[in-house]
Amino acid sequence: MKIVTILGARPQFIKAGSVSREIAKHETIQEVIVHTGQHYDANMSDIFFEQMQIPKPDYFLGINGKSHGAMTGQMLEKIEEVLEIEKPDWVMVYGDTNSTLAGALAASKMHIKVAHIEAGLRSFNMKMPEEVNRILTDRVSTLLFCPTDTAIQNLQNEGYANFDCKIIKSGDVMQDGALFYKNLALKPPLDIKEDFILCTIHRAENTDDANRLKNIVEALEAIGKEKQIILPLHPRTKKILENLDITINNLTIIEPVGYLEMVWLIDHCSLVMTDSGGLQKEAFFFAKPCITLRDETEWVELVKHTFNILAGADKNRILDIYINRNSFFSDDFNIDLYGGGEACRHIVDGLLNYE
Repeated sequence: MKIVTILGARPQFIKAGSVSREIAKHETIQEVIVHTGQHYDANMSDIFFEQMQIPKPDYFLGINGKSHGAMTGQMLEKIEEVLEIEKPDWVMVYGDTNSTLAGALAASKMHIKVAHIEAGLRSFNMKMPEEVNRILTDRVSTLLFCPTDTAIQNLQNEGYANFDCKIIKSGDVMQDGALFYKNLALKPPLDIKEDFILCTIHRAENTDDANRLKNIVEALEAIGKEKQIILPLHPRTKKILENLDITINNLTIIEPVGYLEMVWLIDHCSLVMTDSGGLQKEAFFFAKPCITLRDETEWVELVKHTFNILAGADKNRILDIYINRNSFFSDDFNIDLYGGGEACRHIVDGLLNYE
């Protein structure tokens, strides 16, 4: 069996690394990794793959820095060329990026089976490009590996029982990765207090809306007067803050850190505040409560069990959740919501046993 795996964003490589390690146990499977270049940066270098113990890509397409249409179109063309050369049995895609959609479309048009990892997720916000990508990718996939019961229910609600596909509850590959990388975590070279909050802000719904961003920062500044908040800040967000003349006095602003440093920060913080989908789950994996700076989340089970509280960009609500966090959050993380670290095994078994 030959599998071509399409990847474009750094988190996808981290997730795929866990699956690749499982695939390597099976001599009957050959994996070919394609890096579209969608989120290429200097950190996606040889040392990144060595440090993360991830197989280096067999193909690098170098497609980035373009509009959604131009990027997806060029990826579609280049991925098709790779598939014509490799002639795989499966194309495997992760998540909801433009790379995900391009890989799924290229494969389906060439009548190659598509395996979608992280299938069935829905925010029900069609203004998010990720929502469009994940819906379209699911629709052309043959195997849909769902991380949760909620994801399976979403597909059932959309009539997938009538489609020519197979739905498998695999669990979440991010949990497999978190458990693996926890033992490799690296402490960032920072002055870090024993009790600190980890925060990230990057979603366009927050960074591109001046009022939302100001409200979030004002809440963080108030909290930062009494507790250290470490905020790895993307240069784009930093520039927006400067352009809006938003002054920051009480936050520990740092450059974006590598994944192993991020794992250390998650593992050692007391609280996570974020608009990142992935970090919401990682907070749960490391038994940390999470205030989510969004109006909705794909990870509804975290909200249902009160490990995650949605605060949006409402300053007063953010502060209320923080001040009264003991009454908002559950502190019993002894529940299996994401497969307990067995997702990769279920995915490979699903591919091997597909009929």
